Amino acid sequence: QVRLVESGGGLVQAGGSLRLSCAASGSTSKLYHMGWYRQVPGKQREVVATITGGGSTNVASSVRGRFTISRDGAKNTVYLQMNSLKPEDTAVYYCNAQFITGTYWGQGTQVTVSS
Repeated sequence: QVRLVESGGGLVQAGGSLRLSCAASGSTSKLYHMGWYRQVPGKQREVVATITGGGSTNVASSVRGRFTISRDGAKNTVYLQMNSLKPEDTAVYYCNAQFITGTYWGQGTQVTVSS
């Protein structure tokens, strides 16, 4: 079993920055990939960015150039650096991790960008 704990959400003005963190604990011996998703009420959850155990990244076109995903393997932690935030980035952001033991989700952290 794996537990994901997110932190770093909050309220920020448009143009500002936030960094989200997601720490994994438990059975983390074989990681396939970790990533961030976001969801707004009434819409489907969408992928924001993912990073494999080998460090390959994939970032959604809507945030490319503004968001960066990174991972600290020693700490089993994934980060999402969000710059130049826009009101449309407002959502609940969820951490996701796929290990050999299964797929896991964090509890979500609210990001609100005011105009």
